[in-house]
Amino acid sequence: MKIKVYSTPVCQFCNLVKQFLNEHQLEYEEINVAADENKAQEMVAKSGQMGVPVSIIEKDDGGEEIIVGFNQNKLKEVLNIK
Repeated sequence: MKIKVYSTPVCQFCNLVKQFLNEHQLEYEEINVAADENKAQEMVAKSGQMGVPVSIIEKDDGGEEIIVGFNQNKLKEVLNIK
């Protein structure tokens, strides 16, 4: 499983997503869309969203789960956290 978090440095909800992942000792790739316009466009193309955070979880079976905002319940469900 691979986790990407599209975020900006000043985003409160982005920090909550990263804090949640850190608390559960999950590795993730943080992508600062404020500093990289190409990555911002990639985020919009994948999610249809212009706001952050957008978390993309690439599953081992090749499927992707896209979570917009800080949705703790959805993160727990997708990441199989009890």
